[in-house]
Order: sequence, then structure tokens, then C-alpha cells
Amino acid sequence: MPDEDSLSTRARCTPWNKGKLIGAKPPLRPNQVWSIRTRLLIERRTRDLALFNLAIDSKLRGCDVVALRVEDVAPNGYAVDRATVRQKKTGRPVKFELTDQTRQAVDDFLKEAGKRPGEYLFTGRRGRNRAMTTRQYARLLADWVASIGLDPRVFGTHSLRRTKATLIYRRTGNLRAVQLLLGHTKIESTVRYLGIEVDDALAIAEQVDV
Repeated sequence: MPDEDSLSTRARCTPWNKGKLIGAKPPLRPNQVWSIRTRLLIERRTRDLALFNLAIDSKLRGCDVVALRVEDVAPNGYAVDRATVRQKKTGRPVKFELTDQTRQAVDDFLKEAGKRPGEYLFTGRRGRNRAMTTRQYARLLADWVASIGLDPRVFGTHSLRRTKATLIYRRTGNLRAVQLLLGHTKIESTVRYLGIEVDDALAIAEQVDV
């Protein structure tokens, strides 16, 4: 039977990530986004649909998504076309667009939940005056992902932040635009965040004739 010291040593040597999938969380593909949206619509999960759509459009970090207040996206009671939020991590403001389907989802949720300016947009079990936690947000995402047959261990809240940014980059090759949309201070951060490789850059360059 192992002594106490050997058990203690074994515990210290056990890697923190044992049994977990680590690394950058991949973005969702367009068909996966639509599958999740459709399921949330069918199940009439109004809050979840508003949260999911807003997370995709805003490209915000999870901590900024759950910190959104009603007036950030609907200052006059209805969702606006464009919004500006100050990021917690950098303190810098970042602008984002709200598509028609996102505005509709937010408006439906505001009406159903009776939300008013000054209140957090998304609240959890802690009460109406407390924002949803990032942990609760992550659990919801895991549920959405699993509902369409994907492995929830592979995806995270950064998957939603990356989804639209990655699609914009792949369609345009415009790193500067993506940098602004993500609120990165350095373009090198955007390159790392998107996981851009030399082959990606060359593929884009090959599509441009001079």
C-alpha cells in the first residue's frame, strides 16, 4: 500500500489537463450555426437564441457577452443596427453589427422577459440583478453544441467569438478589418488568434491578380 508521501507526490505530478481537450477552440461552421439556431427556434428558447446570435455577431469575449446591459444593444427598447461596448480585458471600445435575425431575436427576448434599460441583458440563477456567469454561459454553449451531435469538449465560448471573424477573414483576407472587429491592439494577436498559417496567406495571395 503506497505511503502518504508517494500519494502526495503522485497528486502533484498529475497533469492539470488530464482527460481534457486543450488548445484553441475551433470556430463553428456556418451549417453548425444554422443547426443550433434552428433547434433553439423549434424549442422556443428565446433567451438562448438571443444570446447565441448576439455572441456570434458581437465577436465579444465571454466575459463581455454576459456583462451586456439592455441599453448596450437596445437603448430605446429595440435592438440597434450597431453597438459599441468597452472590453474588460483591454479597456478599449469595440463596435459590432447586429444582423436582422439577431435584432429580431433580441427584441423577442426583451419583450418576453420584460427587460428594461439598466438591467443585465442575460441573467442566471442568481437573480434579475446579477449577470449570468461565464461558467453558466459555457454550460449553455456545451448544451447547444451537444444538441446537434458535436462534442462539447471541443468547443468553448471562444468558438463563438471566432466564428464570424474567421469567416470574414476567409472571405476577404482583410486582417486589419478582423483586428478592428475583435478589438485587438496588435495585428500579430489577430494572426495568432485566427491560427493563420503561411499556406493560408499564400492561398489568399494567389486569388489576387496585379
